[in-house]
Amino acid sequence: MTTAEAYAEFGSREAHGVSPTYERLAQAIAHDVALLALLDGLPPAKRQPNLLFGVVRWLGGPVDDPAAFHDYVLTHWPAVETQMRARATQTNEAGRCAVLLPVLASLRQPLALLEVGTSAGLCLYPDRYAYRYGDLQVGSGEPILECAADGLVPPARVPEVVWRAGLDLNPLDVTDPDDVSWLDALIWPEHAHRRSRLRAAAAVAAADPPLLVRGDLVDDLPALAARAPTDATLVVFHTSVLYQVPPPRRDAFVRLVRELPGHWVANEGPKVLRYDGLPDPPNDALHNILALDGKPLAWARGHGQAMTWFG
Repeated sequence: MTTAEAYAEFGSREAHGVSPTYERLAQAIAHDVALLALLDGLPPAKRQPNLLFGVVRWLGGPVDDPAAFHDYVLTHWPAVETQMRARATQTNEAGRCAVLLPVLASLRQPLALLEVGTSAGLCLYPDRYAYRYGDLQVGSGEPILECAADGLVPPARVPEVVWRAGLDLNPLDVTDPDDVSWLDALIWPEHAHRRSRLRAAAAVAAADPPLLVRGDLVDDLPALAARAPTDATLVVFHTSVLYQVPPPRRDAFVRLVRELPGHWVANEGPKVLRYDGLPDPPNDALHNILALDGKPLAWARGHGQAMTWFG
């Protein structure tokens, strides 16, 4: 897929109906020869829309007008390029816990959670948040995570978590204003509810910080998994992470995680982890596949806002 095609697809499938600002911007860039030439000078993993848009917002540039965005990026390209090469899309969306919750609650309790690609670790607290699936609320914490769930009977309670750890090449610290400002810049412009959610989830993490380890998802996973208490069910999980991992390392990770004790919960795009015999997605929007131990269970939207159980 060319860079132009990637931006066009992002606009039509990921941002459409979710962020008019980013839909408009992505479609403009898909036809912007000058910006595409600059982006094509970056490594493939660094050309993605969310990274470019987040960096420009973090630097204080405009994203609401494609022409102003074009001028800003061309004028400030050395700074934009430096940040795009240095940073990664570490969107730490606590709302994804609403998709993970039905699986986590179904496993033998208590749980030892280990998240790969954890960013600041906000998805390590599924037991501290509250959830609303239609008219049903589960849990009593803050923030309240809303999810439109089809074909699913929501769990009666949140899981019991006795250990939580995260592994990331560049773990973020919710007590560091610079790290929090980067997380904020990754939230799409119209999503004030997600900014409020970020602040609430960051307060939860700051009050009881998880164990965050800087390391590689293959080389350093076994040692971290070995630190989990043996009287808890180990759950290694990840969401919208493996697309940033080169396919050979991705394959090595899958082989490794299948050999670990406990369970493996994956929430990734269908082109990233492939499964046979999937039903059609509920609509044309971009969806992940939620899977347990390699078995696909549901279609899930990227920010946890909706899921469709396979039944």
